[in-house]
Amino acid sequence: MTNQIIDNIGASTDLWISRVILIVEDVDSNYQFLNATLKRSGAEIIWVKKGEDAIDIIRSGKKIDIILMDIQLEGKDGYSITREIKELNPEIPIIAQTAFAMKGEKEKSIDAGCDEYLAKPIRPSDLIFTISKYL
Repeated sequence: MTNQIIDNIGASTDLWISRVILIVEDVDSNYQFLNATLKRSGAEIIWVKKGEDAIDIIRSGKKIDIILMDIQLEGKDGYSITREIKELNPEIPIIAQTAFAMKGEKEKSIDAGCDEYLAKPIRPSDLIFTISKYL
């Protein structure tokens, strides 16, 4: 199943055409990687650099199907932002992503309300597989 999903996205299908993915990432090159990996899926990609902007989008009522949350953000960190988003809408899956894959980070992310955790550098196949579990 995983290979089929990855093959479909690699073939530029519209696998997630009606889906909206919110990327909360303050490093441009990290966003570019995520966007390049996901753009062939057909999903609408929304990018914000600040966690507070993600909260504003959730408050606005915009349909968001899944969130990719960087943990190390300027200002409020991804843990705080995740908690606030889950208070507003506990149904939105949030995938934590961080370059600082230290012991206990995964548990801390899950405790904050993240549904999954990916350590950077993220392999495209891992990203697609993880998102596909929720979309």
